[in-house]
Formats: sequence, structure tokens, C-alpha cells
Amino acid sequence: MATNSYTGVKNSVAEHAHDGEFGCSLKELRSVMELRGTEALQKILDSYGDVNELCNRLKSSPINGLGGHPPDIDKRKLVFGQNLIPPKKPKTFLQLVWEALQDVTLIILEVAAIVSLGLSFYQPPESEGAHCGTGAGGVEDEGESEAGWIEGAAILLSVVCVVLVTAFNDWSKEKQFRGLQSRIEQEQKFTVVRNGQVVPVPVAEIVVGDVAQIKYGDLLPADGILIQGNDLKIDESSLTGESDHVRKTLEKDPMLLSGTHVMEGSGKMLVTAVGVNSQTGIIFTLLGAGEDDEDEEKEEKKKAKERKKEKKKKKQDGSVDNKKKAKAQDGAAMEMQPLNTDEAGDLEEKRKANLPKKEKSVLQGKLTKLAVQIGKAGLVMSAITVIILVVLFIVDTFWVQGLPWEQTCTPVYIQFFVKFFIIGVTVLVVAVPEGLPLAVTISLAYSVKKMMKDNNLVRHLDACETMGNATAICSDKTGTLTMNRMTVVQVYIADTHYRRVPEAELIPSTTMDLLLLGISVNCAYTTKIMPTEKEGGLPRQVGNKTECALLGFLRDMKKEYQAVRNEIPEEKLYKVYTFNSVRKSMSTVLKNADGSFRMFSKGASEILLKKCYKILTASGEPKVFRPRDRDDMVKKVIEPMASEGLRTICLAYRDFPAKDGEPDWENESDILTSLTCVCVVGIEDPVRPEVPDAIKKCQRAGITVRMVTGDNINTARAIATKCGILLPGDDFLCLEGKEFNRRIRNEKGEIEQERIDRIWPKLRVLARSSPTDKHTLVKGIIDSTITEQRQVVAVTGDGTNDGPALKKADVGFAMGIAGTDVAKEASDIILTDDNFSSIVKAVMWGRNVYDSISKFLQFQLTVNVVAVIVAFTGACITQDSPLKAVQMLWVNLIMDTFASLALATEPPTESLLLRKPYGRNKPLISRTMMKNILGHGVYQLTIIFTLLFAGEKIFDIDSGRNAPLHAPPSEHYTIVFNTFVMMQLFNEINARKIHGERNVFDGIFNNMIFCTIVFGTFVIQIVIVQFGGKPFSCVGLTVDQWLWCVFLGFGCLLWGQVISTIPTSHLKFLKTAGHGTQKEEIPDEELEDMEDLDEIDHAERELRRGQILWFRGLNRIQTQMDVVSAFQSSTSLQGPLRRQPSSGSQQHDIRVVNAFRNSLSPYEGLEKPESRTSIHNFMTHPEFRIEDSEPHIPLIDDTDAEDEGPTKRNTTPTPPPPPSPSSNQNNNAVDSGIHLFIDGSKTATPCIPLSPMHSLETSL
Repeated sequence: MATNSYTGVKNSVAEHAHDGEFGCSLKELRSVMELRGTEALQKILDSYGDVNELCNRLKSSPINGLGGHPPDIDKRKLVFGQNLIPPKKPKTFLQLVWEALQDVTLIILEVAAIVSLGLSFYQPPESEGAHCGTGAGGVEDEGESEAGWIEGAAILLSVVCVVLVTAFNDWSKEKQFRGLQSRIEQEQKFTVVRNGQVVPVPVAEIVVGDVAQIKYGDLLPADGILIQGNDLKIDESSLTGESDHVRKTLEKDPMLLSGTHVMEGSGKMLVTAVGVNSQTGIIFTLLGAGEDDEDEEKEEKKKAKERKKEKKKKKQDGSVDNKKKAKAQDGAAMEMQPLNTDEAGDLEEKRKANLPKKEKSVLQGKLTKLAVQIGKAGLVMSAITVIILVVLFIVDTFWVQGLPWEQTCTPVYIQFFVKFFIIGVTVLVVAVPEGLPLAVTISLAYSVKKMMKDNNLVRHLDACETMGNATAICSDKTGTLTMNRMTVVQVYIADTHYRRVPEAELIPSTTMDLLLLGISVNCAYTTKIMPTEKEGGLPRQVGNKTECALLGFLRDMKKEYQAVRNEIPEEKLYKVYTFNSVRKSMSTVLKNADGSFRMFSKGASEILLKKCYKILTASGEPKVFRPRDRDDMVKKVIEPMASEGLRTICLAYRDFPAKDGEPDWENESDILTSLTCVCVVGIEDPVRPEVPDAIKKCQRAGITVRMVTGDNINTARAIATKCGILLPGDDFLCLEGKEFNRRIRNEKGEIEQERIDRIWPKLRVLARSSPTDKHTLVKGIIDSTITEQRQVVAVTGDGTNDGPALKKADVGFAMGIAGTDVAKEASDIILTDDNFSSIVKAVMWGRNVYDSISKFLQFQLTVNVVAVIVAFTGACITQDSPLKAVQMLWVNLIMDTFASLALATEPPTESLLLRKPYGRNKPLISRTMMKNILGHGVYQLTIIFTLLFAGEKIFDIDSGRNAPLHAPPSEHYTIVFNTFVMMQLFNEINARKIHGERNVFDGIFNNMIFCTIVFGTFVIQIVIVQFGGKPFSCVGLTVDQWLWCVFLGFGCLLWGQVISTIPTSHLKFLKTAGHGTQKEEIPDEELEDMEDLDEIDHAERELRRGQILWFRGLNRIQTQMDVVSAFQSSTSLQGPLRRQPSSGSQQHDIRVVNAFRNSLSPYEGLEKPESRTSIHNFMTHPEFRIEDSEPHIPLIDDTDAEDEGPTKRNTTPTPPPPPSPSSNQNNNAVDSGIHLFIDGSKTATPCIPLSPMHSLETSL
């Protein structure tokens, strides 16, 4: 609240100064806007008389608006505030640096480096150095021994580098994102009336006193009071949470609030509050003020968590039955008790839990999982390295040399241990792919930036990558596939069908007058035709394009609509029924001087013609229009027009005589009947020239394009054929909304998934569809299980009513030009040119992101594997890692930061569209990539080990192995290091292709970043080797040694060609890695624990699994002990073990199981049967399909809290998991072990492998 009251104070100072100029103060206006409905009306009447008086006080006019003079506008901004909500402060660079420092591996390195620094300054007395063992002695000379600090300092320096690079990346990402946000905000314009002219102004320029025009689909930019409205309905759910649309009228509720959506109708409002003083602004200010109280909130959160834990304990104390009772009572108690803080907190938590979790994107999920797996492997390797080094050193010093441990030697020994520790940590640093998140970020940020140029404005980063997986696109017709520039090309008027727009003289004057008046007043007054901007261009169409076509039709007949509008301004319209998706028509009522009314209607021809009972003839007189005539007209006029792809619109009118009194305008069904048809027009909206080609590309890329439109089915079919969605001779479905609904609903009118599954694979065109149909179709395709991969659906939409479908789809595209604010809010990507071919570009970029990450992974994992193995074996054999800590960090920098930059910025090529989409479950590392990783790994290891153990002979130099503690760097090890880096550089070029292509140089010069980085790395490497000296443990090399290094590196490219000749299909042992985690695999308990998190973090889950497995191990031992003792009481073990379990023994088992429930209470709620499938996706192995015909027995270690009887367990029998936490299936050893275990059980006993006795048998 602090900030809020402060802004009030700030503004009130300004108020007194200007109070005389405006007839009401900011405070008064704010208090008015806080009221609703009749209260608000009363307050306006009491304070101001009416809205017009309020306009006068604000020095504005309901008709002409503000004068628009800059001094006046500035003064209003000063007194009433600007229409801006100040953004949250971005993180400073230092904060980002601090965040980057939180990385665990970096912290370990820092500690190690500092310890190493401290110890290097300790000099043991000279005489005693000799008897601390051979490892410690033999220091070359004074200068060298004093340089011991360099290693520690160099490690610190490289840590600083890594931190700065990470922080800078985060900072630039944030900056880019803010730039994007501000660009989205700047593009938002809103129409206001200034000086009698309707002008669009940026939202930030709107001031109090402006008269704004509001229409269907707008997101209101400020608070205001309605001056004049036509059938206005507002969705206020964003503020009030009420989903019903609120009717706004001058008589009942004229209050309009910022941040709400106009769902129907149009009107004008007087702006009364902007920016932080508007209702949305006040909420934002409260949120902003919340930042000051963040610490308090954290405390609160802690308390809430403790409360939750206590609750859980309480819950766990009760037995299962009590639990259910308690839950029921809890619910009841909650309703009765007043909300104390505890309960309120719980309610809050419940509400949070009901919100859908924001799942990390598919790619992030796969990556995090992979990174954690690699990290675990690295941790194990580094631990083993340290242990082996320490053991070897101790054995060598105290056993082989038989030296006693001397007090004076302690620091020397510690120095050794620190050195070993540092080696271990560097192995870990190299193994942990911290470049992965970086690569993703860079790749996405780069793509988003470039996609802006391709007319895709990405609002949610992960939408970009999801788009690469898209398998279906549901597209609108108007404006996306067509040009959205409509013109009337045919007309049926006065009993004649004209194939071209006729001359006005050919039409009876009475009919012509009706036509002119009807079109002029019954089109929104915001729709206009403006003069061309450039010479020889077409006139500009502003507003609704169908209405523009009708106004253009008047112009073509040399009639002027503006004169009629000047005569009948919008205020004089008696009643307006605006267009919506239910009515599919629009009507305007005029009151005549004699008290009679005349209503003009326009709408979809087949709908309006059903309501016509007369039609105007060639003489201009109405004649009766019977159903038979209507059928004739549909056959002879409407169908021929529609089959040419024209949209048909019927124009009609109706008179209400004065003697009948005023009709009941609310009863629409009585009003909109017995019309007189004036004419039917055919409006052409030509297909965009580039669309057919784009659709062909989509189909080739394995993406199905479906057209969902509100148009008539013949028009839709004609356009779909022109676009290439329908091909002649195909047996695809074209359905109308009604027919679609009839087919997917059962007798009770409920939608059934299997009915949708029968339709959607063949459906290509859905015509006359309502927004709910669109949503149903999208949901049906996404939820469908008939294909082996889940469908990924993209949807385009422009209308307010497309919101739900855009939200439901995996990727929602909103139209930047024709789209309403509501649609843009709901979308993930905004098409700035409304063009379908931009969607194809988005698909290309999406696939490119995926490929870039895979390229990076292929490169990274090769380096990882080689570096870890070299460091590990080198350390074990020579007691010192051939690659020093600082060198490892440099390699790490190359492969993480630089490589992610180089490989993540590859531009997309058309060839990406030649393959089918990757599924959601496709592993990141395909078998081909695995082949490349292992193949190159073998080559690099061979070379390095040859150099390591035979290098001194080959190059005729001194051996660098077994050097003492502070020995100077050797030529030998420098060559090893240099060759290693050269191989990485050339392998980076290999990594550019991941699908086994031959030509790795293809298009290399299109990516200048790549060339620069490879070249730059090479130059830096020369500098490091020649001048790096002691800190980098390098010695300058001769030219021919350099040539050898480069040649061995170049060998990578040649070897790459050898690898790509071996067909992947022959290498059966290769596995894939990096599968995504399916949402369904996450057990409910884990989801419960994640309530507080904004997104599901897969790394957290992986780490948590380790703990669960520990617990499970303990559980199992305890349970089996208990089972043994329980069974000792039963007469014979062998009996129940060997025979098929009868129902009696089954019950006995269940009793046993229940008996042990209590003993397991500490671990309760740790796992469910489902969680087991997720930890080891064993169900993919056919051997584990256990036939349902066998009677199942519940597992013993099923410690799930909710006991739903044996039924649930019987449905998902799962094998007991092996004690291996890794969830990849590359563990051949583990796998084969399990197969033996299961198969053995099948042959040994007829009993089910999963019975508790079986687990007992194995444990005994």
C-alpha cells in the first residue's frame, strides 16, 4: 500500500494548484470509479447531474471530444496522471552476477582455488622437504616453487570469466525481452475523438476527458463512463472473476473499467481515470507495493509451509478411513468457521492448486532431465577420480616408501590433497553441461529476434520451439488465407442477377434510396473508406472489411455514404443490434418523425432470407416471397456465387407502423422476422498469392492444414480448393458446424472423444462454425489418442471469440492487423502481417531451434565424454590429470559458451521442411547422433592416449608424466592439450550436421557468427599455448609440432566421413537419450509438493527421485524383515509360495500389507504405483506386459496413502525397480539383470512375479 498512498499524495499536491481549472478533482473521480451499477449512477446524479455535465466540468465535449492542443493535453497529464503503469525495476547487472555465482560447481571451485592459494604460500623448511616423500621433493628451482599460487589465481580468474559471461547473457536476454515488451506496447493504438475528428492515438497518450470510441474486441485502456452505447457487453472477469458478460447501459450501469474486454457492441466513453489511478492501475500499484514487503511475504510463506507440514503429519497419524472422514469434516468445518489466517492460507493454497501448472516447454523438460543425468554421471566420475588419486598417493607415500607422517610435512600433504580435489572438481565442471540452458536461451533469443523480421512477434519464448513440433494447423479463412480486402463483384437486385456492379440508373430509385440509407447507417460508423495514400493505389479500408465492401459498393454506384451519416449521426440511431457469432446479422433501428420505426438488417444470406417474407421487384414494389421462391433463389443465385468463392450477404428492412405502438426491443425473435429483402450481394476476398505454395510446404512437412471459418460451406470449399487444402479426388470431409456437432455428441448431447476421433483425421474444412466449435475441434485433436504421437496443434484467430481456442492450442497465432486485443492477449505469437506464409516461417524457426540444440548437444557430449575419460584415466595412471584445471576451464568455455553461440545461431534452411515433425516424446539425441558422439569419442581418445603414453617417443621430447608438485609445464602435456583443443575445433564443424549428411561445410558462410567464433578460438588458442606459460601450464611449441596438432585435429573431419558411411541401422546397441517427462508420469504427490512453484522443474524432480529411492530401499528392507516375521507365524512358507494364490491367501497378503502400512508411516506419501513407471520407464519393454488374466496381488511396498482397495493396484502392476536412480535405458547391465530376474521367476514358479512372496523369496 505504501506506494499507492504515496502516488495519491503526489497528485493531491498538483490538485490544489489546478483545482480551479477543472470542475472535479482526481480524488472525486477515483471515488466515483470505485462504485458500480446503480450506486455509481446515483453518485453521478448527486455530484454532477449527468454525464454531459461531467464532460463540461472536464472541459470536454461528448460529440467533439477534446480540442487536442498539446498544452491542454500536458496539463491533463500533470493533474490526472499519465496512462502508464510504471514497469517493475529490472535486475541490475550486479544482481545477475550474484545469481550466476550461486552455481554449486563454481562455489566448489572457488573454495578449492582459495585453499590452494593459501597453501601455496606455505614453504616447508628446506632440509625436511626431502623426507616428505618423492612426490613432494624434486621441486626444480626457487622461481618455480614460488609460482605455485598461479594455478589457484588462474582458476579464480576463469571462474570470474564464466560468471561475467553468464551474467551478461542474462542481462542481454532481459534487455531484449523488455525491448520486445515496449514494442508490443507502442504498437497499441486506440481511437479517440479530438476536435471532432476520429484519430487513433497510442494508449499512453490517452488523457482524462478524452472521448474514446469503443467497439467489439477492444481491451479498454482506461476507466471511463459510457456516453452512448449500442448493445454493449463487457467481460469483466479479469477484475471481478465473474465469467458472465455484463450489459452496459446509460440507465443501469455505465461504468467501464480498464483491462476489461468488449465482447459485443460499440459505443463512446468519457475517460475518467488513467494509469495508476485506474482500477487495473490500482491493482498493479498494490502488486508493486508488495515488493517492499517481500521479506514479510517470505516469512509468511515459511509459516504456511510449516502449517502444511503439520497438517500432513496430522493427516498421516489418522488411518486411511479416518482420513476420508477427516477430509469430509474438514470441508464442512471450513464452511462453518470464520476464516482465520490459517484457513485463509489454506484456501489460498487450494486456489493456487486449482490453477493449471505452467509446464516447462517440451524441450526444456527434455534438456533439464538430460543435464541432471549427465551431471550425476560426472559427479560419480569426479568422486572416483579423487578417491583413486588419494588412495594411490597414500599407498605410494606411506606404504611403498614406508615414510612416517611428520608434523612438518602435513601442509605439503594437504597441498597434494587440494590438488587432487581440484582435479576432481574440474572433471565435474567439464562433465556438467552448464552450457545447455545457455544454448537454449541464445538459440531462442536469436530466433525470436530473427522471427520479428519474418513478421512473427513472439510473446512466449517456448512457443517458438513448440511450433517446430506442430502436426496440425487450424487456420481462419478471412485475412489469413485471403487478402482481407473485400469488394462486391456480383449483386442480385430488382429481380436481376448482375455479374458486375450495375449502374445506379438501372435500379429503381426507391430501391436505390433504401440501399443507400440501409448501408450507410447499418454499418459501424467506425468503418470508412479513406482516400489512397499513394498515387494510383486502392482506397484504404478502415474497420470491418465486409462493411467496407458494402460502402465501396455504394461508391462504385456513384453514391456518397458520408452525406447520410452527417445527416443521421450515431447519437440519433434509436437501437443497434450489433453483429455477434450467434445472431450472424446486424440491425439498426431509426425512429421516423411520425413515430413509426424502420429497421435495416444485413447478414449471412441463408440466415436472413429465412426471415424475409417479401422482396423488392424490378419496379421497386415489394412482392410476397414464399419458401419455394427462396429455394429457387438459393439454387440460382446464392449457390453459384458461393461456388465461385464469394461471401453472400443479404440486405433487408422492416417497417414498424406508429399505430402498433413501440415494439418490445428486447424480444429479438419477434423483431427480426417478416423482413423485406432489398438485395443479395456477392463479396470477393481473393486468396493471397503466396498461400497455396505455403500450404504445399506444410503438407510436405507433415503438417495438416484445416480451415475453420464462419462462412457458408460452398464458399469455404471453393476457397479451400484454391488454396490447396482440398485436392480434387481426395475423400476429405467438409462439414458445417451443425453437422459437426450432431456427429460428435451422443444422445444426451455430451461430446464424446471417440466420436471426434472418427471425424478429425479426415476433416479439412469446418464451415459456419461458432467459436465453441473451433475450441471443441482443437481440444478434440489435442486430447486424441488414436495416433501414437500426441498431436501438436497451432491455431490462428483474430476475433474476441477465438480466445478460448487460442488459449487451448499448443501455439496460438493472433492477427496483428485485423486481430482484436483480446485475441492478442490469448495468443503466443502475433502475425504482424496477418499472413499464412509467416506461419510456415515460424515452423521453420521452431524446427531450427530444436536442431540447433541437438547440434550443440552432439558437440558438447563428445567433448564431455573425452575430457572426463582422459582426466579420469590420466589421473589414475599418472596421478595427475593430463589436462590441468585451468585448461579444463578453457575447454569448458569453448564448448559451453562459444559453441552454444556458434551452433545455436545457425540460420534455418528450406530443407528443414522436408521432414516430418519430431514428436513430443522424440529423444533429443537420436541414434545417428549417438553414433557420431561415440565414433568421434573413440577417435579422440585413441589420439590422446597415444600422445599421452607414446608422445615423448614420437616427438622426441621429455616425458611430462609423473612430474612433481610444482614442476614447470612440459612440452609433452602442452601437445596433448593443444591437439585436444584442435580436435574440438574441427569437431565443431562436424557437429553442424546431425542427420548424417555428408557435406558438413554446406552453408557455413551463411553463419558469420560461427566462422568468427571458430577463427577467434583458434587465435586465442595460439596465444594461450605460445604465451600462456605457467598459469595455463603451457610451453611454446615449434611450427612442426603445431602442424602435427592441427593435422590430428583435421583428422576429425576425415573420420567424420568414415562414421557417416556406417549405416545407423546396423548398430543395434545404440540407444537414444533425452526423452521428455510426460505430465501424466508425475505422481500426484509430487504435483502437490509443486503447488508453490510456478513451473514444474524437471531437474528438481530428478534429484528428488534419488531421495525417494533411498527411502524405498530402507522401506524394502524394513518391510521384508516384517514380512519374514509375519510369515513365520503362518505354518509353511512353501505352500503359498508354490501354488497359485487362492482368494484366501490373497486376503492374507492384503492383511499383511495393511499390517505394515503403519510401520511405514514416516515414508508415507513418498510414492505411488505410477511414480514407479515414471522412474524407470520399463513399460516400454514387452517382457513386462503381465497378462491381466492372472489374479493380481497388491505390492507390498505400495506405500501410497490413499488406499482404494486392490482395484487400483491391479490395473497398474509394476515391477519393483532396481536400485539404480538413472532413468535412461542405456544401462544395459541393469536391464539385462532385470530380464533375468523376471524371466527366472516365470520359469521357476507359476506364481506371479509381483506377489509379496516373490519379493520375499528374492530377499531370503
